[in-house]
Amino acid sequence: MSFIEIIPFSPDLQPYFESINKAWVSRYFSLEPFDIDQLEHPEETILAKGGEIIFAKYGEEIIGTVALIPKGDGVWEMIKMGVSESFQGKGAGFLLGQRIIELAQIKGAKKLALYSNSKLEAALQLYRKLGFKQVSLECGSYGRCDVKMEFDF
Repeated sequence: MSFIEIIPFSPDLQPYFESINKAWVSRYFSLEPFDIDQLEHPEETILAKGGEIIFAKYGEEIIGTVALIPKGDGVWEMIKMGVSESFQGKGAGFLLGQRIIELAQIKGAKKLALYSNSKLEAALQLYRKLGFKQVSLECGSYGRCDVKMEFDF
């Protein structure tokens, strides 16, 4: 695959954040109310809280996205990572993950957490490749999650 560019959020990219994530969540699970709120209103639910949203762009096409939100005490969470199905396995997810780790470090993160599901094996392999380690899962607000991983800085 030729050059994939990582770009920051701008309001005109919100529909891509929404559509890419709704596609994969709906494919494997069902959308929960917090998903809809974050995807339809990312400026209020993610960016206004100090978070970040970035995108992978290939040519003129937006092919992937991921977000970062603060959780307190130096912990940040990587959320809403998705890559368009036709571009999966071509490196966009890895580039997005690398950049979101860099952004978390710039923001002073001591730890970066993510929640996933054991049936998303390709995603879990990607997270391990990025340096995330599986940890004990506490009861959380995500109904579909049965895996928690962390990246320590």
